[in-house]
Amino acid sequence: MNLLITIIFDGLTYAAWLFIVALGLTLVFGVLKILNIAHGSFYAVGAYAGASLVSWLLSIQMSPALSVVALIAAAVAVSAILAPLTERGLLRMFYGRDEVLLVLVTYAMFLMLEDITKLLWGVNPYYVSDTYQAFGTLNIAGQSYVGYDVLLIGIAVGCGLLTWWILNRTRHGKVVTAVIHSAEIAASMGVNVSRIYTLAFMGGVFLAALGGALTAPMISVQPGLSVGVIIVSFAVVIIGGLGSIEGAAIGALIVGLARAAAVHIWPPAELFSIYVVMAVILMIRPEGLFQRIQARKI
Repeated sequence: MNLLITIIFDGLTYAAWLFIVALGLTLVFGVLKILNIAHGSFYAVGAYAGASLVSWLLSIQMSPALSVVALIAAAVAVSAILAPLTERGLLRMFYGRDEVLLVLVTYAMFLMLEDITKLLWGVNPYYVSDTYQAFGTLNIAGQSYVGYDVLLIGIAVGCGLLTWWILNRTRHGKVVTAVIHSAEIAASMGVNVSRIYTLAFMGGVFLAALGGALTAPMISVQPGLSVGVIIVSFAVVIIGGLGSIEGAAIGALIVGLARAAAVHIWPPAELFSIYVVMAVILMIRPEGLFQRIQARKI
């Protein structure tokens, strides 16, 4: 019984940060219809930026528990700087052209950002585990859980609910939904589609960077982070259905629980278990569990 509870909690923790990242990926695809290969690089930049900022704040004796605010601020900064530069300065030149070309452009962005992170932060790992340890442990139903993990799960739930509320209950969200269904019709009705694209891309980059920043206290931040993240994130959105918030949530839960079960039962199957689950679901529902937005054929 204790093993089952541990698997569930570890799965929820893994699913939490993965959902935040996958939510950004599915938002960008839903609005811009782009499979953003560079999404994992934004995650890595967020992790490096968060680790650097927290390291500096800890060096001036700031409370580790307050550094979560700094991690979120780092994600905001990454989004504010990189998203407009990327979307307006590069992607916008390729809108309306072949989708394969757009994928190749994001792949080129991925390669450039990988080298830029090495130039800025070097190849040595960064550690900010003081933040992780500062939250101690919580006793829930007789079981001890790391406080930071509980916080991470709460932030992920908050991100999902806030995104859903914005898209479904606000005027600006309805404008975004109109662009999702038909950018051409929305433009003919006076909607500034270019602005919506920029804002949606900023939201996607922010979520990727936030996922990276929030996981920085849990891992060693080093080169190569982006590759593993983008692969698993794609698995999540493929399982859930491209462009679906609900699908990203369910996909992250499935992947998180499958990985946690493998780690505790047979560690060598950690990644293999994710791909097996994805293959089984795609055989049953090739379009994913909750797909609402149909990708254009290429």
